[in-house]
Amino acid sequence: MDWIERIQGIWRGGLVAVFEIFLLFLVIYLLFRFLRGSRGAAVLRGIFTVIGLIFGIVFLFASLFELEHITYIFEKLAALFFIALLIIFQPELRRGLLRLGLTGPFGHFVQASSPVLDEIVQAATAMSQRSVGALIAIQREVPMNAYVEAGTPMNSEVSSELLQTIFHPGSALHDGAVIVQGNRIAAAGCLLPLTENPELSKTMGTRHRAGIGLSEESDAVTVVVSEETGRISLGFDGKLKQGLSPDELRKELTRLCLETVEAGTAA
Repeated sequence: MDWIERIQGIWRGGLVAVFEIFLLFLVIYLLFRFLRGSRGAAVLRGIFTVIGLIFGIVFLFASLFELEHITYIFEKLAALFFIALLIIFQPELRRGLLRLGLTGPFGHFVQASSPVLDEIVQAATAMSQRSVGALIAIQREVPMNAYVEAGTPMNSEVSSELLQTIFHPGSALHDGAVIVQGNRIAAAGCLLPLTENPELSKTMGTRHRAGIGLSEESDAVTVVVSEETGRISLGFDGKLKQGLSPDELRKELTRLCLETVEAGTAA
């Protein structure tokens, strides 16, 4: 009977080990998915490489040969390692906590109406045909007051004519971004954070990088018109859809700015 109990113990221990490995794999996968496309993903890969090739090997030999002092040092370094992770990934953690805190019952969705979206699409189409560069940010749940305050206050109705005037090459505000809050243009000439995604092409201009950067820092939707090619792009969730037609732009804006709200209200 002893051997049966021993086999059962090994079996139970094996299941526990498999479960622990699965949980560890799941945590690592979620970390890489959360950090995918950001500078933090490359840092995380580097950290795991260092741990696997250096610290893991040294700690293994220290445990096998019972090198107590080295083992003791590594155990203490483990606590410092987690503190270091909090410091290294502070921007990513801040972004995730901000989104988490402003969703669900704690969030306030600033909804752009359908006429506003039509005006934005009309302006983007007209500027695309003339290859006039533009960057329009539409606020959703995460407030953008800091960027609004740093720009030129407008508090104006959203219209295609006004947007085209702002981004006219001779305008003093054409180099910055326009921020739309609800049904109003809150500010123009706003400076937005640039993405630090190392995987982006170096040929991508400042407007596109700012459009992606803001969508990484918040849940805002950004509309970018290229000054070089006239192509229309849409930024959201750290990604950029390029070469959109007016109909595709209207469909995406409606889905992101209107349908999400209606689904949440219905729920």
